[in-house]
Amino acid sequence: MIIYNKNSRPHKGKSLLKKVNNYTAVDIETTSLDTYYGEILEISAIKIRDNKEEAKFSKLIKVNNEIGRFTTNLTAITNEMVVKKGEDLIDVLQSFKNFVGNDIIIGHNVNFDINFIYDSMKKNLGEYLTNDYIDTLRLSRQVLPYLRHHKLDDLIKYFNLKSRNEHRALNDCVLTNQVYIKLCEILTNKYLSTKL
Repeated sequence: MIIYNKNSRPHKGKSLLKKVNNYTAVDIETTSLDTYYGEILEISAIKIRDNKEEAKFSKLIKVNNEIGRFTTNLTAITNEMVVKKGEDLIDVLQSFKNFVGNDIIIGHNVNFDINFIYDSMKKNLGEYLTNDYIDTLRLSRQVLPYLRHHKLDDLIKYFNLKSRNEHRALNDCVLTNQVYIKLCEILTNKYLSTKL
């Protein structure tokens, strides 16, 4: 078993805390929470330009192992769906890389997604995901420190957004983008220029 630490991903982008108008919201679904044993099941992304959706990317991926009951119950993605609509991982990773380009990536608890994609790109393409990123979970903890919980569903409720009706990558990209916009509305000047 490989144990990853921050030095295992030396080409990983920087974590930022700032408001940007152009970025790509990213979310994935996986067969496991472990980047070593798990596989990416779905990758979705929405390209945002001047705070408006410009393009969408969403692909199911053929996986090597059976999808477990927990994953199917959570995402509603079945083995039959993946067999019928799933695409080759290498093709999807290359298409995703082209879609995202050099954009800042935004996601909720996005380190999970980036680490999975980083490791998969390194293993299957011999390339790295180097994009800087903004984690709405981290951002929420900074600008809403009085909230008890900062899960995506908690923020959706806090901002009175439309409830999540499915746990799928593209839907989560849409909701994360809405949460990011709301968080940016309450950012102070202190946070506008802060970066790690």
